[in-house]
Amino acid sequence: MSVNVLAIDDHQVTQMGVRSILSKAEGMHLVGAHYTVAEALTQIKDPNQPEIHVVLLDLRLGPDSDPYSNVLALTEAGVEVLIYSSLESPFLVRRAITAGVAGVLEKSADPEILLRAIEVASKGGTFATAEWAGIIDADPLFDAVDLSPRQREVLELYAMGESAKRVASITGLAQETVQDYLGRIRVKYSLAGRPAVTKVELYQRAQEDGFLPGPKES
Repeated sequence: MSVNVLAIDDHQVTQMGVRSILSKAEGMHLVGAHYTVAEALTQIKDPNQPEIHVVLLDLRLGPDSDPYSNVLALTEAGVEVLIYSSLESPFLVRRAITAGVAGVLEKSADPEILLRAIEVASKGGTFATAEWAGIIDADPLFDAVDLSPRQREVLELYAMGESAKRVASITGLAQETVQDYLGRIRVKYSLAGRPAVTKVELYQRAQEDGFLPGPKES
């Protein structure tokens, strides 16, 4: 069986690396490389294009890109998804795994590992590595609170120092709505046993969950 692979990554050097690896693999072909999920879906759904079996998806594709939504959109289009990323954000990894992926690989993984993962995914299997298990086991926040995209936006702006009034102006929301969002966010964290009463605590929670860059991501 010939396996057709599509890469989604906003770094051209990664796309070139994947193309090089697959060019040396028997029975595997990179038939597309895109910077966004929307571009990839256009090719996947095009009946005149080769059928796509496996997608290699980067976690970070821009400020408005969500791994959970990306994975769902791709799997609903009938393809298997392998996360192929730097895995520096626990939050983004959690989002992708929760959506249902065939595997999670660090970009530094050996080419043989990547090819094996693609093979397993193409057959509908799950490539569960010790690295993947380690990510889950070592992450006490794997079942962390789930914020809506709008709540995340409000939290990010407010935690970074903007006033509620300024957040309302930036987002186009009423100031009362912003305050309501902040209240709901605080309640979610409180129910999870993670206090977020003060602005400093909100900033800490935002860093812990990957909404804002942490010390290792700056």
